[in-house]
This record gives sequence, structure tokens and C-alpha cells, in this order.
Amino acid sequence: MNFRFHNLLGAPYRGGNAVITNNTQLVSPVGNRVSVTDLVKSQTITLPVQSSSNISRIAVSPDGTFLLTVDEKNRCLFVNLRRRVVLHRISFKKPVNVVKFSPDGSFIAVGAGKLLQIWRSPGFRKEYFPFELVRTFADFDGKITALDWSPDSNYLIVGSKDLTARLFCLRKLNGSVKYKPFLFLGHRDSVVGAFFGVDKKTNKLCKAYTITRDCYIFSWTFRGDEGDAINIDEDGSEPLSPGTPDRDAEENMEIDGSGNMKKRKHYDSKDAELLEEGLYLHRGKWELLRKDNFMQAPAKITAGDYHRELDMVVIGFSNGVFGLYQMPDFVCIHLLSISREKITTAVFNELGNWLTFGCARLGQLLVWEWRSESYILKQQGHYFDVNCLAYSPDSQLLATGADDNKVKVWTASSGFCFVTFSEHTNAVTALHFMASSNCLLSASLDGTVRAWDLFRYRNFRTFTTPSSRQFVSLAADQSGEVICAGTLDSFEIFVWSMRTGRLLDVLSGHEGPVHGLMFSPTNAVLASSSWDKTVRLWDVFDGKGAVETFTHTHDVLTVVYRPDGRQLACSTLDGQIHFWDPIDGLLMYTIEGRRDIAGGRLMTDRRSAVNSSSGKCFTTLCYAADGNYILAGGSSRYICMYDVADQVLLRRFQITHNLSLDGVLDVLNSKNMTEAGPLDLIDDDNSDLEEGVDKQTSGKIGDNLPGSMPNNGRPVIRTKCLRIAPTGRSFVAATTEGVLVYSVDESFIFDPTDLDIDVTPEAVEEALSERQPTRAMILSLRLNEDSFIKKCIFAVSPADIPAVATSIPYQYLQRLIEALADLLENCPHVEFILRWCQEICKSHGNSIQQNSRNLLPSLKSLQKGITRIHQDLANTCSSNEYMLRYLCTSSAKQ
Repeated sequence: MNFRFHNLLGAPYRGGNAVITNNTQLVSPVGNRVSVTDLVKSQTITLPVQSSSNISRIAVSPDGTFLLTVDEKNRCLFVNLRRRVVLHRISFKKPVNVVKFSPDGSFIAVGAGKLLQIWRSPGFRKEYFPFELVRTFADFDGKITALDWSPDSNYLIVGSKDLTARLFCLRKLNGSVKYKPFLFLGHRDSVVGAFFGVDKKTNKLCKAYTITRDCYIFSWTFRGDEGDAINIDEDGSEPLSPGTPDRDAEENMEIDGSGNMKKRKHYDSKDAELLEEGLYLHRGKWELLRKDNFMQAPAKITAGDYHRELDMVVIGFSNGVFGLYQMPDFVCIHLLSISREKITTAVFNELGNWLTFGCARLGQLLVWEWRSESYILKQQGHYFDVNCLAYSPDSQLLATGADDNKVKVWTASSGFCFVTFSEHTNAVTALHFMASSNCLLSASLDGTVRAWDLFRYRNFRTFTTPSSRQFVSLAADQSGEVICAGTLDSFEIFVWSMRTGRLLDVLSGHEGPVHGLMFSPTNAVLASSSWDKTVRLWDVFDGKGAVETFTHTHDVLTVVYRPDGRQLACSTLDGQIHFWDPIDGLLMYTIEGRRDIAGGRLMTDRRSAVNSSSGKCFTTLCYAADGNYILAGGSSRYICMYDVADQVLLRRFQITHNLSLDGVLDVLNSKNMTEAGPLDLIDDDNSDLEEGVDKQTSGKIGDNLPGSMPNNGRPVIRTKCLRIAPTGRSFVAATTEGVLVYSVDESFIFDPTDLDIDVTPEAVEEALSERQPTRAMILSLRLNEDSFIKKCIFAVSPADIPAVATSIPYQYLQRLIEALADLLENCPHVEFILRWCQEICKSHGNSIQQNSRNLLPSLKSLQKGITRIHQDLANTCSSNEYMLRYLCTSSAKQ
């Protein structure tokens, strides 16, 4: 039961800004979570931290330690990125459009509405209120849209929707006179980017760039007076700053050496120290050097970034085009189109060789190396809800099908999608992996069942019917010779030959849509469930039709077999799970799950969640690998785990806390109700289109338009499909937010197998010191401490492995196999671990065969590790063989 959230697949990017930290770590928001992608190792993880609603802005400290997230409700989380824990929380009073750490990491600049707030960055200290507001600048007439820090963390250049950009000095120069920021004027549209530039010759901060939404970039240069002599005024009067009216013309004018009149400069001793520190930008004047047009009208600029060392600008446009320009001469290096939708984020990495682009509407995230013009990362999630899942028999691959007509195959360990099949013309409703793991079957509402080759990445067979049908369920027998699919409209089950592709039979008898279909793991009996309140068993090979019918009082939504084939579970519309004996045809027991699966209240509901009957049923079931427990999910935020033998609820997994989804709350706040309906469903502005982030909708099968929702595009939380890995170490759930991956967490679980007063860590150490490997191994297995078990495994010499393996009692065999499977995933001593596996199979072969059901999950884990090593070695040997042939051929020619 000790499963914990591990990863989120199916939607790499949904909006907001992406950040690259430590030059290779890509941090991007995914709904109300944050995903971290290692661009070198090609691995992605999703932090277990959840925000209360969808995240709109993120920022990472310069050293990559802290992460700041701000959601749509203006709630901020301050996260330790390396430890993956929330340190502090704060709520802002206005919507936050931009947030950024200072280069030294000591301050955080937040653009909250029209206010620019400077907060002191919290650290590891435990404080009552760690966030300290240092300064607030209220000079703007429109919301802040862009900001940038100077390299010394003393200045900020901030752009706004009021068509201006302003220069702010963080340090208070003189408390007696209010400092007025310098204004960058002349823009004709909102400023979407503002950046400081450094002169490469003098290495001084003397350039600035402002980018406007109407495809213009303004280049500014600093005309300062730092070259003049510094005269320290005795009375310490405040010098004039840009925008400050002359107090007295006669007092502020003097005659220079040529007899001309010029303004007198006043400096006190404090100002002189600031000038020596490099704080000179507030003393001079900024002038417009040039104004350039990107020539992409009528498109608008939706994203941009500037790399100070390379002096380059990357721009993303609303038509899916991005441009890379060398400044200050405005030379276009690249101008390419990467999508048909607007680019919502575009950033450089620290070295400037990689560009990151995100498209929220397509769920697309790209990392592009502009020098070699090649992709470092290219990931795209499903447009709409994921409907179905399938694990490969070796648990290494995970397939997903969705309403966007696509089938994607993911590497379960890294979380990366490596192939996408888009031949279907309607929603994909069912998936099934063949026993070889090299063939994938998919059923769709377009009336076809397709077979995919995962070696050549092609559709090698298509199964169709004489007249068009909509398929919603899919199954294949153990031999892989027969394919069956259930329909939504004709209530029939079609049977094809996998080898020839011919239609063999049509099974009729159901009077409703056939949403559940599964072959028995031990024989050729096919079980089907339908909305006609029946579960039927079919003998497909003999062609005798239905051999058994199990009748229920409500519509049957799904059906699954236990892995040993001796039990059948089905869920009905009244929220119950019925367990049948398929051999004797008897009802074994029933689980009442209406209270456990009870969903939250929708915005459009007129009843409370307690009194509502909608959604209180399970639409997907999945047995554990050993058959001891079952997972159930439906139109709710909960996934329920039940003990099959005792019919009790073991645990409920809440799949999300995201308040941006409907059905998460049980009780709605009455103050959000108006005469026109719920306040959250009233869309009184068009800000989502203006900022280039379209709201994603979520649909369900049977809607007229995929993605259309009755509650104004607000997605409803639900679980459409559940699958447990054959190894039993993880399970996946297809939810509204994507595919959630849960894995077994053994880091803090102490679960001794056979503990008494003599079984202690000291006893294990003593046995190892006395060179008693068998006794030490058995003690460690009884203690069930992972570190001690692995230590004892490595303490056995290769010559003693057969004797130690033979002396292991059967009750400890499963734990030893699990430890060996884990070592195969992470340990370089491949031959040593394989020797252990070989000797265990030799000495305990009969016991393993007789008790295969209990040992099946651990044996699947072992098989997964061995298969992965075999593939890696095969690829290495093939590469070496090719290289040797090439070298031999080259030497022979010479």
C-alpha cells in the first residue's frame, strides 16, 4: 500500500513560463505541478508539490536551489528544489504577471498588477514570516508585463502595459528627496520584454532593449556623466535625476571653461561612494539608438528572451514562428516556424546554445540547439483527455490513447515519449500490448483496430468491419492469434485473426454498449460487460456463443480478470463491485463503494455533493499483480484500493488538489454565487487570448465536439483508466490532468518479516565479521532492511553463492528476488547478480512454479531488469561490431 506519486506523463507543458537552471535542467509548470527535465540524461520527473490551482509563473534562484511558483489565485510557494519540499507560502493581493530572482539571489522582484514589489528572498531559516517586503514602486498606469535585473542586482528595467518602460534603482540614494525613475517612451503597444545590455569593450552596463507586442524592438544607449569630474557639495543637496523639474534655474547653472552655460552637478559624499561602486545609471540619460521591426505583422510577439553575453534576442510570435537575432545590428540568424499556434515561452539556457520553446495550446515543449540546428528535446502531450492505458509485459513501456486521435508510447523509467502514432481519425478508446512487447493494438471510434510495430514504428495491420462501427473495448488472447473488439453502437463483439487480418466471427447477444472486454489469463474464455446489466462469458474458439451470463441489477461498466483467472470483478452503475467465480458461476462477494468514490460538487450542480447521485460509481478496475487487492476509479478525485479477501478499503489516493478543475471541492463557497450563476464560470474578459495562452478544455467520449464541456470549458476531474505494472511496483491512472504514475516507496517503511529479540542490525554485522554469509543473509531478510540485504548479497563470494542460495527459506525468497531486481537496475556488477539469479532458479525452481501467483510481481521485476540489460548489451555489441568492421575495411584499403 505504500505507493506515492512519482511522475506525470501526457502533458509536458500547459502554459506559463519555462526556466532552465544549471544549464541542463528544464523546469516547466504542468497544471498545478512542476516538471523537471534533465536534458542530458533525457529523464523527467514531476515534483510532489502541488499548488492550489494552475501555476502561471515560476522562477528559480541563480544557484538552482530555490523555486518560486505563483498560481492563478496569486498564491505563492517557495520550494527547495533539491529536497522537493515546500519551505514557505505567501499570497499576493494582485495577479502576478512576472517574477524573477536577482542575480545574487538575495531579492525577488514581483510584478503584482501595477505594483513592482521587491521581496527579500527567504532562506533555510525558520522564521515567523520569512518574506520581507523591501520596496514597492507604484509608478505604472498599467499592469507590469516584463522586468530584468542588472548584473549587480542594483537596478531593474520594467516594462508595462501602459506603453512605457522604467528604470528603477533598488538602493535608496537619499532619503530626503524621492527618486523618480527614468522613463523609456515611444512605444505604441504593450512592452513584453525589457532587458539590460553590457558593452563588450568597456564591460559596462550601458545598453537596454525594450520589445513591444506590435513586433518592434527599441535599442537604448546610456549617455552618462560619469566621465566628468566629481564635485562633492558641502551641504549634501540631492542632485537632479531624470524627470525631476528644475528647482531653481540660476542655482543649477554654471559657466564652463568655454564660457557656455551648463547644469551644475551636485554630489555629496554618499553619492560619491555610490559612483565608485558603479551606481551611475540614475545619474545620466538614456537615448534611443535605433528602432527595428521584426516584419511579422499581423502576428504579435508573445514571448522573448535576451542573452547578455552573446548579445542575442530570441522572439516567439503568435503565428508559431520564432526568430533569433544578433544585436545591436539586428541581424536575423534564424527565422523558423515550429507550430501553427502561438509560442507562449521562449528562453535561453545559461550558455546560450539551447533555446526552449513552449506552446500551451498544443502541449508542446521544445529545446533546440541553434548552432547545429538540431532538437535536444521534443515532447508533446495529448490535446485532450487520455482515455486508455496499457503496460508492456516487461513494464518498460507505457502506451496512452486520447481524444486527440493519437497513440503515444512512453519509456516508463524516464517519462519520455519516443513515438507517436496519428493514423486514427477519431478518439482512441482502448489499447492492448501483445505478449512480445513489440506489438501494440489500439481501438478507436473511427471503426478500426490497428496493430503497431514498435520496431519499425509503423501500422502493419488494420482490422475493419463490413459497416462502420465505433469500438470502445479491446482484448487479445494469450497466444496473440485472436483479436476481439466491442462496439458502442451495434452492441456486438467482432473477432479477427491476427495473422491474416480476416474477420472470423461476430458475437451477438448484448443489448447495450460493450465497454468491458478481457480474455482469461489461463484459457480462451472471453468476458464482456455491457450496459444491458449483464456480464457474458464466450468460448471464442469453439464458436458456441455465450457459455455463461451473470445478471446484475444495474448497468455493468467494466470487467477484469484476476491474474490467475479464478476470479472476475465488475463494477455497476450503483457504485458496487461484484466478484464472481467464473468456473462455478457463483457470486463470491460484493463491495459497496458509493461513499468511497463520492465525487465533489460541480459548479453547475444544484445539489450538494452528499445528495448528488452522479459520479458515484467505478468506471475502471485493475487487479494487483498478485491479485490480493484491486484498484478502482471513476468520476471522482479519488482512487480506491480494496482488499479483495476482506472487502475493506485499504487506502484512498487523492489524485489532485487543483481548484482550477471542477469536482475537487465538496462544499462550494456561497459568496461566489451570483444571479448569473457561479462567479468562476463568468468569463468577463479576454485576457487568455491576449496573453497568448488559450484555456484548454477537456472532453469525454460521446460529446459532439472533443474538448467541449457544459461548464464553460472548466475541466471535470475524473479517472478514466487504471493499470498496474506487471511487476507490481507501480500503477498509472489516466486522469483529467494527465497520466499519474505512482510507485512503491520503501525509503521510510520499516516492515520486518520475522522479528525477534535476536534479529538486530548488530547481529547482521557480527555474522558478516565472523564470515557467516548464510546466517547474515537470513538475518537481514528477517529484518527486511534493504541496505542490509544488499550488503549481505555483496558479502557472499561467487564460489559460495550456490550454497547460500540453497539455504534461503521459501518465505524469504520474494524479498531476495526484489532486492536482486533492484540491483539489476542500478548496479554495475551484472555478472555477479545474474549468477545469484541463476542459482536461485536452480535451487528453488519447483517452489517458484508451485507458488507463481505470489512470486509473480517480483519475478516480473527481475525479468524487466534482465531484459533491459540484454537490450543495452545487444546495442553495445552491435555498435562495436559495426565499428570493428569499419576499421578492418579501412585498414585493408590502405
